[in-house]
Amino acid sequence: MDEKETRQHHNREEERRRRFLRDTLSAAAGAFVLAVGLGAYQRSAQAVPARAIRPPGALPEKQFQAACLRCGQCVRACHANLLRNSRVEAQGPDQPAEINPNESVQLEPVLRLAEAGHDVPVGTPYFIPRTSPCRLCEDMPCVQACPSGALSKRNLLDEEKKAPSIYEARMGLAVLVDHENCIGFQGLRCDVCYRNCPVLDQALTLDMVANQRTGMHARFIPTVHSEYCTGCGKCERSCILEHPAIKVLPLAQARGELGHHYRLGWQEKEKAGKSLIPEALQLPVRMPEEEP
Repeated sequence: MDEKETRQHHNREEERRRRFLRDTLSAAAGAFVLAVGLGAYQRSAQAVPARAIRPPGALPEKQFQAACLRCGQCVRACHANLLRNSRVEAQGPDQPAEINPNESVQLEPVLRLAEAGHDVPVGTPYFIPRTSPCRLCEDMPCVQACPSGALSKRNLLDEEKKAPSIYEARMGLAVLVDHENCIGFQGLRCDVCYRNCPVLDQALTLDMVANQRTGMHARFIPTVHSEYCTGCGKCERSCILEHPAIKVLPLAQARGELGHHYRLGWQEKEKAGKSLIPEALQLPVRMPEEEP
């Protein structure tokens, strides 16, 4: 091999080494970028939601996030979403709704999948009560469409009927968060949230209390009963204030938790047939002048 061939061979080897080094660095950089992206997605997907109101039949939040496939089947099956899509197709996506003032709200999707940047884990279904409350479809299409059990009819069983019922849903809990601006608390007659509650006179009632300001009228105070509230959000949607005085919150945020060491006598009596608190002893009354 002469000097020229030796030089050419050396150059080819150098080029091969440079190409290998360049490809290796490119692959490493790509893997690093991919790892960073996946890490950001994972952190977003597992973020603790601030106000994630889940569809009916959802498992507890941690179990739900583990079971949910992020497939979107529940969103596609939602009757309200199907109605919205059919109306948009009929009118055309660029045509404004001119049916009635509430039509724009009706054209909002109910169930949606969280996107990056939301305060809800990415790809998981949720709804916004103020704009699009759950319609409480009795055939529960979103639950039936779920392939993983993240939405389960077992969480909707009616104890009396031994069958699933949409009214057993506990998506969240309505809370009267602003007493000062609630029209009812001001002493003015307003029962809009009460009238829009699908579990009327059970989940939401109006309690009459004396109006101390006038001294002659009653105030009608909205009162939520957690054992019946489905968390559908219709009360929040219907509140006439610019910012609703009543809001649906996740159960973990809306409810306190009684310490495990507490025992409520009347509940124990109902469960066990008697109270853990002993009955008061009936002692004879002895007057000072009486002899023992």
